[in-house]
Amino acid sequence: MPPRFQEPFCSPGCPVEAALGLIGGKWKGILLYHLLGGTLRFNAIRRRVPGATPRMLTAQLRELEADGLIVRVVFAEVPPRVEYSLSGKGRTLEPVILALKAWGEV
Repeated sequence: MPPRFQEPFCSPGCPVEAALGLIGGKWKGILLYHLLGGTLRFNAIRRRVPGATPRMLTAQLRELEADGLIVRVVFAEVPPRVEYSLSGKGRTLEPVILALKAWGEV
């Protein structure tokens, strides 16, 4: 009988690898979780994720935006106001994020 898993566990093009490539990273899952509750401004996100530096948050938010998981809206005001929310594609991650939350609570 062949082994259940063979190295590598996931070949290039594997959907699990692709999904983890989009949501992997120290803060991405946490950012997605907080955005499940609705639109947030940058400083509100910073308060919810105090362990991340502003530079790291900005980088992770930009990657999530580039991957189409969140929407960034800039308002032409003084001072500028920026809001982040989940995109339709990002909203499809809700059951995954909530399952991770439930698993982490066990």
